[in-house]
Amino acid sequence: MEIIIKVNGRRIAEQIEPDLLLIDFLRKHGCYSVKRGCETANCGLCTVLMDNTPVLSCSVLAARADGHEIYTLEGLQEEASEFVGFIADQGADQCGFCNPGFVMNTIALLRENPDPTDDEIRAYLAGNLCRCSGYEGQLRGIRNFLDQRRK
Repeated sequence: MEIIIKVNGRRIAEQIEPDLLLIDFLRKHGCYSVKRGCETANCGLCTVLMDNTPVLSCSVLAARADGHEIYTLEGLQEEASEFVGFIADQGADQCGFCNPGFVMNTIALLRENPDPTDDEIRAYLAGNLCRCSGYEGQLRGIRNFLDQRRK
């Protein structure tokens, strides 16, 4: 079957097998920030934005993305660069494996709610698995970014 997906602003038309997962389609097209973790939609490592909504690409067929716009971290570097340093300053990127999922969900959160409470941040990031930092560093980093932005 043929699908057409706009990935990071670039139109891609391709013949695919009906059971191809979106994560595999994206990685085939150079989006290596989209990581394979649990493959059960529980870790958030494969988070992408589909029409500006975070989705887990390991649980979405590429055929479902036909006609949609997908953004990965590769396409959102400028927006991500605004706050990733604040997260790094908190030591919240120890191994870095979970960072793309956290960054993608933080971008979606801040687009939806530019001034979230700590509880809203925690709720939005709850689906991201991090084995190193305990999540408090990410929360402090996002909070510091928001505080700095207000000044």
